[in-house]
Amino acid sequence: MLRTVNRVLLGLTGLALLVLGGSVLAVGLGAGPPSWWLYDGRHDVLLTAVRRTRWRGEGWWWPTVIGALAVLVLLALWWLTANLRRRRLGEVLVDTGDGGSALLRGSALENVLATESARLEGVAHARVHLTGRRDAPETQVHLRVEPHACPGEALRRFVTEPLTHARDSAALEALPAEVRMRARKHKAERVS
Repeated sequence: MLRTVNRVLLGLTGLALLVLGGSVLAVGLGAGPPSWWLYDGRHDVLLTAVRRTRWRGEGWWWPTVIGALAVLVLLALWWLTANLRRRRLGEVLVDTGDGGSALLRGSALENVLATESARLEGVAHARVHLTGRRDAPETQVHLRVEPHACPGEALRRFVTEPLTHARDSAALEALPAEVRMRARKHKAERVS
């Protein structure tokens, strides 16, 4: 969802800047603006002193301005924290069996899972991301499967081999996985 919000905000901001900048440039070069436009000619200012101070005496003006700016600040802070938040799991809490626990780097578990998955028959490439909490990790797996491979067999082998090994080695009760598969595309070859 955040990617969609970023794209929509970036698109709307770009469109607004393009329209405003293009219109200012067009009027500056001598094109006649429409009758409803903010300014009338080449030597006109964008906001006159009268327009800037028109609402200052109204009782609703300052609370509205402050409220709108507060909402903008809150939305900007939400957007900033959402973009800075780590999407990947940095570490996994491993039960050592003696009442203690250890921390396993998330990237190490991702690399092992991806390497072991890529070695499976019919799998050309594997990419793994850990998400969730450190005491309850989840995996997102992207497998690129060879064209001749059976997707069901590749999925079964992934679950019974690499995923089971990772779950057992990290002493996790469960390691849920979301697996997405794509077929590897072959380049056309000339046959003589």
